[in-house]
Amino acid sequence: MPTISLTNLTKCYDGNTEPSVDQVSLTVEDGEFMCLLGPSGCGKTTILRMIAGIEHSTSGEIAVDDLVVDSVHQSCFIPPEQRRIGFVFQNYALWPHMTVERNVDFGLRLQKVPAQERKERCLDVMSKLRILEYADRYPSQLSGGQQQRVALARMLAVNPGVLLLDEPLSNLDATLRLEMRAELRRLHQTFGTTIIFVSHDQWEAMTLANTIAVMNKGQLQQIGTPDEIYAEPINRFVAEFIGNPKINMIKLTESSSDQVDIANHILARLEESKHAEACAIRPEEIVLSDKANANTLPMTIENIMPTGGSWVIELSFGDDRLFHSTQSRPVWREGEQVNAYLPTQSLHFFDQTGHRLVLPESHIDYTNVFTNMTRSSQAPNAQPFVNQA
Repeated sequence: MPTISLTNLTKCYDGNTEPSVDQVSLTVEDGEFMCLLGPSGCGKTTILRMIAGIEHSTSGEIAVDDLVVDSVHQSCFIPPEQRRIGFVFQNYALWPHMTVERNVDFGLRLQKVPAQERKERCLDVMSKLRILEYADRYPSQLSGGQQQRVALARMLAVNPGVLLLDEPLSNLDATLRLEMRAELRRLHQTFGTTIIFVSHDQWEAMTLANTIAVMNKGQLQQIGTPDEIYAEPINRFVAEFIGNPKINMIKLTESSSDQVDIANHILARLEESKHAEACAIRPEEIVLSDKANANTLPMTIENIMPTGGSWVIELSFGDDRLFHSTQSRPVWREGEQVNAYLPTQSLHFFDQTGHRLVLPESHIDYTNVFTNMTRSSQAPNAQPFVNQA
């Protein structure tokens, strides 16, 4: 399977002051399952269409293995049908007047594949995608999930080197989305095809992709594994875009009054935090306990919101609010006071430009101060901080 390389790829549309895609460079390795993730209008679908050859780039270069397929500088543009790239559209784009089998073998007919080989390849891919029993049905007689499988089968039948998926699961209900996520993972393992898919759904990206490329306003923000993107966001945008519930963001400005707030608590506890403009912590990393010490904040439980299998707890400290999430049934009630601890190694610090700061490890103490917690809710592997003062 081929490797795809984008070098300073840019796309500008007439009438737009800002480029839709702005100097994006990335490499999709052979057999990789990559997601282009970002909010609507960030340029992710435009990148997909340029890779497929449906859109022309304004500048930059696209190469498949060592073959340049799009470069204005080199006056090179290879048309879509010669790129061996399959594209599955968001609306599936099935032929309504053709049966499932005719839809699946459509590309093979265009390639003038012999009838017997065409039949064998269609039966094989329909069997693997579990739509063989629907071979004589028309698209209107299928569910959304079944139509999605037909669209995938049509692309896989022609054995493309790369498979591009544009918001592949957005038209399905929650149950079908879960089933199709498992289906796509199995599909990737079975065929080993290089897959690039576009999504604005972070959970879809986290559960499907080997690698995630986060986009915003036409620019590439960060590339990494799902774990890297979640645990080590490179800037505030990535930190706030990834995660549900959303990451808690705390503005670190020292109060001129004597009132203690969360920002002052963090600034007093960790000297290096004074170089940061903001601090963030994931909801599941907050530790709640009945026990208090110099490193905890007494907070009031404002709301306990069940989400089915987990709970989101809204906490207040003066005018400040934090959200804690847990998979353990809360033992507290709304209105009760609880002590909240923010583990130092779970804090993310950002400068005025929004870039993440990395604090020296020598200032992190991994001693657990909650060895005998009662009625507690602690994040997995959380290692609380001991005040060194």
